[in-house]
Amino acid sequence: MPSLSPDLQNLLYIIASVLFVFGIKMLGKPESARSGNAVSALGMLIAIITALLSEQILHWQWILVGLAAGSIIGALAARLVAMTAMPEMVALFNGFGGIASLLVGWAEFQKIYSAGELMSASYYQVFIILLTVLIGGVTFSGSLIAWGKLSGTVPSRPILYRGQRIVNGILVLLIIGFITFLTGRLDLTGLENYTHFLFIAALALLFGVLFVIPIGGGDMPVVISLLNSYSGMAACAAGFVINNNVLIVSGALVGSSGIILTTIMCKAMNRSLTNVLFSGFGSVSTSTQGEGFQGEAKAISVDDAYYVLEAAKNILIVPGYGMAVAQAQHAVQELATLLEKNDAEVNFAIHPVAGRMPGHMNVLLAEANVPYEKLKEMDDVNPQIENVDVAVVIGANDVVNPAARTVESSPIYGMPVINVDKARTVIVLKRSLNPGFAGIDNPLFFNENTRMLFGDAKATVQGLVAEFKN
Repeated sequence: MPSLSPDLQNLLYIIASVLFVFGIKMLGKPESARSGNAVSALGMLIAIITALLSEQILHWQWILVGLAAGSIIGALAARLVAMTAMPEMVALFNGFGGIASLLVGWAEFQKIYSAGELMSASYYQVFIILLTVLIGGVTFSGSLIAWGKLSGTVPSRPILYRGQRIVNGILVLLIIGFITFLTGRLDLTGLENYTHFLFIAALALLFGVLFVIPIGGGDMPVVISLLNSYSGMAACAAGFVINNNVLIVSGALVGSSGIILTTIMCKAMNRSLTNVLFSGFGSVSTSTQGEGFQGEAKAISVDDAYYVLEAAKNILIVPGYGMAVAQAQHAVQELATLLEKNDAEVNFAIHPVAGRMPGHMNVLLAEANVPYEKLKEMDDVNPQIENVDVAVVIGANDVVNPAARTVESSPIYGMPVINVDKARTVIVLKRSLNPGFAGIDNPLFFNENTRMLFGDAKATVQGLVAEFKN
């Protein structure tokens, strides 16, 4: 099969890159998000076909087998993975991007090493190969740990030990040293060049593990967006390795957008990226966090909650990960519709880090066909919160915790939260008084204007729906 001409190849790559940009732009609005995803996917398909037609060394039967296997896995993941498991799936996909880049770098190194061209290769060529392996390895192993923390396979609490930063520092110095030795082909260790390469790959994988284990579950949204950025940078570096322009462009887009999203997440938590990565958020014991949170939680029944909501004219619903766990989004949408039919104004307050990945609540509510204009950002809600008759908190914990404003010893002190405690009445739907994913006690549960509606969120909301229908 004849290969594509360079001009046609570059034209197709430009078309694919333009589709990537427009696709990402369309993802910014719920009504165009699905189309944006399809546009980006089309761009990737064009890029893949162009790359395959530009090479004459590929065995098409294996390419088709891989294409079919990947399509089946992707379709099953999209259909079968529950929305509650979406953060874990995103973490795994980030890891797959990292390991793919690592393997590309490894294959290129193997190619020049086997051909005896390593010693004559340029410093740039060797360095970019090693950089690809490094970023890909860190992304892969770090994403697996993030997946483990999100799924419960690995403890979500920060794993800290004495001398941790010293160990990480030594590991970084070793990585820099081995990359320097191999890039310059320096024989300072008495090790063979391929052994240097294997050490770099192993140290990258180890560093990814040690990089993520000190980070607590409360910071997972930030970690996921950061690892997504890493996967993009690894792909970009892989593009330089194999001299593929569209891979460079797509990797740079993912890497830069991931960094921007990470910055937004950190700003929403009023924390620096350094603080997120090295503070061990959530490591403070809950016994010390709970000191001063005195009082008695006032339980309320579904019947009583119905009467409170029935009389309210301004209602604010604040969803959290508990809503995702209970798969209650459709019941919540139905309840909101019934409340509006009862002449109440209903809005949804969305905190930027609610859930376990960026945009988690937006995705859930969009799935339930909640109108986008009903989703309000924190900065729009807080100035008007005192006019809210009832704030209904469904499975949210840290993002509504008033300790972030009042308790200086709290790990989340200074983090912007939705000030639901200032509403006239607060109804919290929760299974128990246990702290949330970050392990931080919440004094909101004991406030005078708070009522606790215990039970499964979906069953509870369905009970409220039944009351309104009756």
